[in-house]
Amino acid sequence: MLVQLNRHRTARDLTATATDLPLNPAGLPVSTGPRPSVAVFGTRSRVGGLDQHLPHGWLVRYPGDLDDVAPDELVLFAGAGVRDVALARRLLPGRTQIVALVDDAAPAELVAAVLTAGADACVRGGQPAILASHLVACRRRQLAGRWAAVNQQERH
Repeated sequence: MLVQLNRHRTARDLTATATDLPLNPAGLPVSTGPRPSVAVFGTRSRVGGLDQHLPHGWLVRYPGDLDDVAPDELVLFAGAGVRDVALARRLLPGRTQIVALVDDAAPAELVAAVLTAGADACVRGGQPAILASHLVACRRRQLAGRWAAVNQQERH
């Protein structure tokens, strides 16, 4: 985004003239609501260091099975299989975001099959920073979907 700082010809201090700049979420006060949580299924070593790359306040946990997943949690399958994703999509609420982590060398057919089975995102490799960015994006989509639903309810 380009911001024009000297649009006004009068002498002013060095502040941005635009009032609609996006806010830095790190500067906002921490909410008192539920903390974002990632429920990880699969090999723990595949997601080692993930919690260090997620925003402050996020929780990474390892539930026993899908019955232990809360409705607003992000579900991450490390070493995902099509059956795992399909079962999770069938059992979990629609608002639950499912992320599949596959190997770097996973064939395109596996990526397509996992996405077709119901994953919201499929990440190749296991670099924690890249995986964390996909999880943050999924959380944003999840929250945006909620606000869109509220907006739709007001219109009816």
